[in-house]
Amino acid sequence: MTAPVRTPENLLDLTPAAAEERLRVFFTGRGEPAYRAKQVARRLWQAPVASFEAITELPAALRAALAESFVIPRLELNVRQKSSDGTEKFLFKLADGQGIETVAIPDDGRMTLCISSQAGCALACAFCATGAMGFQRNLRVHEIAGQVREMRLLDPPIEITNIVFMGMGEPMMNWKNVDTVLTVLNSPQGLGIGARHITVSSVGILPGIVALGARPEQFRLALSIHAPTDDLRQTLMPVNTKYPLAEVIDAAKAFDRRVTFEYVMLGGVNDRVEDALNLARLARDCRAFVNLIPLHPGGAMGFTPTPRDAIVRFARELRKGGVEVAIRKSRGKDIAAACGQLRVERLGRRPPRPAEQDGHVEVA
Repeated sequence: MTAPVRTPENLLDLTPAAAEERLRVFFTGRGEPAYRAKQVARRLWQAPVASFEAITELPAALRAALAESFVIPRLELNVRQKSSDGTEKFLFKLADGQGIETVAIPDDGRMTLCISSQAGCALACAFCATGAMGFQRNLRVHEIAGQVREMRLLDPPIEITNIVFMGMGEPMMNWKNVDTVLTVLNSPQGLGIGARHITVSSVGILPGIVALGARPEQFRLALSIHAPTDDLRQTLMPVNTKYPLAEVIDAAKAFDRRVTFEYVMLGGVNDRVEDALNLARLARDCRAFVNLIPLHPGGAMGFTPTPRDAIVRFARELRKGGVEVAIRKSRGKDIAAACGQLRVERLGRRPPRPAEQDGHVEVA
């Protein structure tokens, strides 16, 4: 009878603590000292290597044995673009041919990495290029956290200070994996990024907001509001049917840390004075900070960006209403920086899959 072929275990799909424990069992089972586990665990995230062969502090025989039992997969860099404003966009190709986007944004001494949590998105927001491509699948832990890891493997590396889950996909609909990724990102044995420098953005998937709030770390929450009334939000964001605006605001009030409202400015759609007054009321209700986002023309999906002077007037109305507000800088206009734009340009569109066909799709 033929012995079953053992599939090597992916250490990058585990929390740092779990990966170190698996390595400890591996090394002690071979009669090696337990400290070898810490040596290798450090090379997963803190000082990552491209392969086990690069862990030159280990004897060659041990490196070969590790490669037989474990894998530390890379994300294949397909395209790298750099804007004149310093913004860089990366298109990574995954093992199954799917593509995901990652954006590095320098600003005032910070380097923010905008990461993806799904290939495509099932939510079909009217103004989003990612939503237009439909849902493909959830990303695994190593594919999400690996976007940060790949920045450390660049030559020279890009040192990331902040993380925002504002790339492709809805993170709360991949909560099981995102939950583990948050541990990888924040753990000193992982990527070591402070919880207050990590923001999870959601359209308002209520179970995910509750689950994020239940974690002890001070992770930030950003809510994609984009319209201050149910009627308007319904036309822009179909998810409003399942999670109406009032319920999203109630969840924001219950979240025990400060919440940011993300609000894409759509010319002639959601940028009237009346909209500003309604948005100010919602923001005051849950003490939210409002981030006004100029629509990126590269992914406008038929909408017209609100003119800059009109955005300034809208912000002024919010401040008059007692709300803290910022206008986000529009970055990467000279590259395909709109979410989903580069993937569609380089890899084309694929037939979307119903979200329920992905066995890993889940909220908290």
